[in-house]
Amino acid sequence: MKKQRLELTWIGKDQQPRLEPRILIEDPEKSYGDKKSPNMLIKGDNLLALKALEQDYTGKVKCVFIDPPYNTGSAFEHYDDGIEHSLWLGLMRDRLIILHRLLSEDGSLWVTLDDNEAHYFKVLCDEIFGRQNFVSTVIWEKSDSPKMDSAYFSSRHDYIFVYAKDKSKLVIKRLENESEPPSHFNKVDSNGRKYYLKPLRAMGSGDDTREARPTLYFSITAPDGSEIYPKKQDGSDGRWRWGKERVAKDVDLIEWVKGRDGWAPYYKIFADNSKGRPPETIWKHESVGTNRTSKTEIKNILKETTDFTTPKPEKLMNFILKISTNEGDIVLDSFLGSGTTAAVAHKMNRRWIGVELGEHCDTHCLHRLKKVVDGQDLGGITEVTDWQGGGGFKYYSLAPSLLKEDKYGHWVIDPCYNANMLAAAMAKHENFRYSPDEITFWKQGQSTEKDFIFTTTNFLTVEFLDRIHDSMQEDESLLICCKSFQDVCLDRHSNITVKKIPQMLLGRCEFGREDYSLHIITVPSVDDSPDEPALIAKPKPKRRIKTNQQGSFLDDLVGEDA
Repeated sequence: MKKQRLELTWIGKDQQPRLEPRILIEDPEKSYGDKKSPNMLIKGDNLLALKALEQDYTGKVKCVFIDPPYNTGSAFEHYDDGIEHSLWLGLMRDRLIILHRLLSEDGSLWVTLDDNEAHYFKVLCDEIFGRQNFVSTVIWEKSDSPKMDSAYFSSRHDYIFVYAKDKSKLVIKRLENESEPPSHFNKVDSNGRKYYLKPLRAMGSGDDTREARPTLYFSITAPDGSEIYPKKQDGSDGRWRWGKERVAKDVDLIEWVKGRDGWAPYYKIFADNSKGRPPETIWKHESVGTNRTSKTEIKNILKETTDFTTPKPEKLMNFILKISTNEGDIVLDSFLGSGTTAAVAHKMNRRWIGVELGEHCDTHCLHRLKKVVDGQDLGGITEVTDWQGGGGFKYYSLAPSLLKEDKYGHWVIDPCYNANMLAAAMAKHENFRYSPDEITFWKQGQSTEKDFIFTTTNFLTVEFLDRIHDSMQEDESLLICCKSFQDVCLDRHSNITVKKIPQMLLGRCEFGREDYSLHIITVPSVDDSPDEPALIAKPKPKRRIKTNQQGSFLDDLVGEDA
């Protein structure tokens, strides 16, 4: 019998896309500022882009922030309710799986949503990240005034769901203490130090029973000499927060309070010892801004643009990155929208990766981020961070699908792939890191220190194969990918494997598909015309491939064979 588990089901849940691992192509004309910058602006379908990033960035992203489509219903007017939610859940599931892989072990995910899908999302994310890695739900006051035309309730808030890759390794920074201690520090000791009391008995932690922590169940002597045990309100055995050694060591911090049920020990928490206060789960608009303030920020940068429906203010992103990241950490937003996450991360000296589909990647994101680099973005958190410009970013598009159907219905290599692009793509498909050796031509990529890959469009002869073998060390192995070869090449050398393309790739993934967005949202363009999802343009000559080594790029591409 199949073991049952608690999970969310929907139409098409068992249908997951077989994604093609694309290569990224830099457009030097659109890259901006510091040529060595690791920051990345990627134009293309965000699911394919995440797949393209997977090999290089798995386990390296410290913070993922996404503001996905809220699925308000208008985007699904041709579907019934069940299909509508199923499409949205499938879209999110496929992306969350890769985002989970990209996060570092101490990384965190932040997702903004409203009531339309928030509760479905919580169950979905529990399944992918593990319910034990749910951190909190934050309430963001997105509006500073009521909507008088609301039929039932005037919605003033959105949710921000916070998940950890591994909650035991997550660090959420505490906020600095105010000059005056908060009002709950309502007691003063003989030295004038302010403090408040907290029960020494563990309360409300979920493991506050004697059975959960038996070593923390023991008696403590009260002022009248009686022995006090940790008892819960229902009379059952509880446990202390401290062990016997800590009680003996910090006895001066224990203060006894006599109540209706007798003596109870508390311990003192001093204001001057506090290491800051934890962030709270209600974020007021005065502190982090509203949709209204973010719309103003965007209009000040992009004078002619129309409003985004749910923009996020820079102060909101600043707060998230302040408590979840440090300078130099990688921040990823795969629903970049107007570019707020990248702009704020840049001003805070974080590394960033932003992904957007459609022409507004150029008209909105590219334009805004250029202003940030030039120090001409005077709004948002510019003054708070004392941002005066600097840095840069590289602009990438997704390479087109490696294989395409010809007029006869046969799968062939897309002719826009020259030798270098093909070599990089084959390395990624075969899980090799593309890093061409400057001396040995057949060492185009590695999976281990001694395992290499070589891709060529030339006809592979036995003489050529033997020359390669003669140059190999005994403990080295090689995969050769080529369009055609002499039959005798197949089993000629035990440490060389020969495979034929495109046949070796067929059936692995969905070739020829450029868009997994499901057309859920329509992002306004500058001229307020509908934004049609566009196919990724074929790469122009003299663009560069993003390799699997950060900061390492091929020389300008040429059309010669390998």
